[in-house]
Amino acid sequence: MTSGQNGPYGDQGQPGPPQGQGGPPQDWNAPPQGWNAPPPQQPYGQQYPGYAPAPSAPTGYGAPQPMERPQTVRIGIGALVASLVIGLIAAVVTFSDVDALIDQTLQTGTDPALTEEVIRSSLIIGVVIGLIITALQVLFLWFAWKGHNWARIVIFVLGGISLVFGLIGAGTGQSTGFLTSLGWFQLLLTAVGIVALALKPSSEWYRFRGWQRANGQG
Repeated sequence: MTSGQNGPYGDQGQPGPPQGQGGPPQDWNAPPQGWNAPPPQQPYGQQYPGYAPAPSAPTGYGAPQPMERPQTVRIGIGALVASLVIGLIAAVVTFSDVDALIDQTLQTGTDPALTEEVIRSSLIIGVVIGLIITALQVLFLWFAWKGHNWARIVIFVLGGISLVFGLIGAGTGQSTGFLTSLGWFQLLLTAVGIVALALKPSSEWYRFRGWQRANGQG
């Protein structure tokens, strides 16, 4: 082969590749001068540079106005506690002379199956049930004092039932004197307690306490 023949890189006389390189130049795929590469893609959920993150809702957004336990709640719970105390006093007075109560029941009763043992057992069962109901009422009053609205609703129901049966019992005229006075005072205090807990300041405070518990603040 002569020197005039074409080589692997073109015609005779054209320069071959630089010494020490077996391929194209190193900068053959370099971007044009003045061209800037775009920023790398950010992971999903992250903001691009230059953009501030979206503002989050402030803590306590939509919260009711902070408030202390209103006077209406204090009066309502206090009146209901006093009503329970009067009820216990009336029960103690009623069952202080069990024998006289049994004799009175036997004289007024017309059922031949109504014996002294039956009456005594009924009185004991009634006392036990009354103590259980009183303990539950104390528990409901405690939760209502702490701001639990469900306890206030239960008190409304129980208080309404007590008022109805109390008025029916007072209308029968079976009790006189001291016990009658205690019964009327108990009904009055129960009514005052229910009305006080149903007033607007009480409702707003229970709403505020519910919001506090929902946000882990109470």
